[in-house]
Amino acid sequence: MLSEDDVLAARDRVADVARHTPLDHSYSFSAMTDAAVHLKLENTQRTGAFKIRGAANRIRTLTDAEQAAGVVTASAGNHAQGVALAASRSGVDATVVMPEYAPYSKVTATRSYGATVVLHGEDYNDAQARAHEIERESDRVYVHAFDDEDVMAGQGTIGLEILDDLPSVETIVVAIGGGGLIAGIATAVKARKPDVRVVGVQAEGAPSAARALEQGSVCELDGVDTIADGIATRSVGERTFPYIQDRVDEVVTVSDDEIALAVTLLLERAKTLVEPAGAVPVAALLEERFDVDPDEVVVPLLSGGNIDMNLLTTVILRGLADQGRYLKIRMTLPDRPGSLRQVTDVIADERANIYAIEHDRTSGDIAMNDTEIEVDMQTRGEEHVEGLLSRLREKGYDVEVLV
Repeated sequence: MLSEDDVLAARDRVADVARHTPLDHSYSFSAMTDAAVHLKLENTQRTGAFKIRGAANRIRTLTDAEQAAGVVTASAGNHAQGVALAASRSGVDATVVMPEYAPYSKVTATRSYGATVVLHGEDYNDAQARAHEIERESDRVYVHAFDDEDVMAGQGTIGLEILDDLPSVETIVVAIGGGGLIAGIATAVKARKPDVRVVGVQAEGAPSAARALEQGSVCELDGVDTIADGIATRSVGERTFPYIQDRVDEVVTVSDDEIALAVTLLLERAKTLVEPAGAVPVAALLEERFDVDPDEVVVPLLSGGNIDMNLLTTVILRGLADQGRYLKIRMTLPDRPGSLRQVTDVIADERANIYAIEHDRTSGDIAMNDTEIEVDMQTRGEEHVEGLLSRLREKGYDVEVLV
């Protein structure tokens, strides 16, 4: 199996391509969790994610003939960019297959690094099937996003950096999609410091590793549904799973709402932009999905920062709503002068700030002499929201909370 020596060799191969990313002691998250939290900022890595490490290591282990033939891969985005840049730096031609609905920013970035991009299928598994067809048709080498020991070894260099920079670390928290990242990190960490705990985190809508651990073997989910597109895989890797079984201490899951809150808090408190897949370790820590002792030294790995700007807007609003700082409601009013003023007077008295109001007189769900309104507003916490809703309902309004 993969060993520490493999990870050490990978560190030498990728040293001129991958940055040694910083650890940031977060006073805010330490105060929130009663732990000593140090954020591993892999979102500041070249291409904006950890994937450059594994991709570079794999490409640099190819023979001259394999490099001449070129490589092909499938990816939801971050591995695509890693392969594209690593191949370009090694003078290797690369073709990348991405899902049709991959974030536009990731597709554009992958092309900018010099790869040919093919859009195919609804998710990673569909893209992977097409990439294997290209592999057979053109005799290219397939660079797997996670299920490859050279790729795992490259990702494991993150573990070496954490141990070198923070010898007192007690727990490292890592997102799991296909499992290559956590397999490599756990290999490096457990070889040097077996007592350091490695915790894996998945989205509730894509719990492939958690499900596999429950039944003791790799299984394929019927589908995935999560905002964390970087870890939205239907199955954990056949090669990565034994490492997860043997070297990962615990695997937990978090909801999309919890992920959105973590993204928002990282942006607001840590001043760092993280994509949903990169924020799941912080979400699990904040939601106490695993036990943490007071002052325990914990390192959540922020594995990537490549979030689509349209998605970021939605994520921030969801995160603010979860804190009671954003509220969207729907109400039905009599369609006569003064009705709206009565509602806005209540909102003003409660010191909420209205962002937008939308009228709809055409809905078939309301009476002909009524109008339906939706109100977006800024609020000041959960108690403020409850107080505002209570005042509106006391006035006789039937209020539906949308967000």
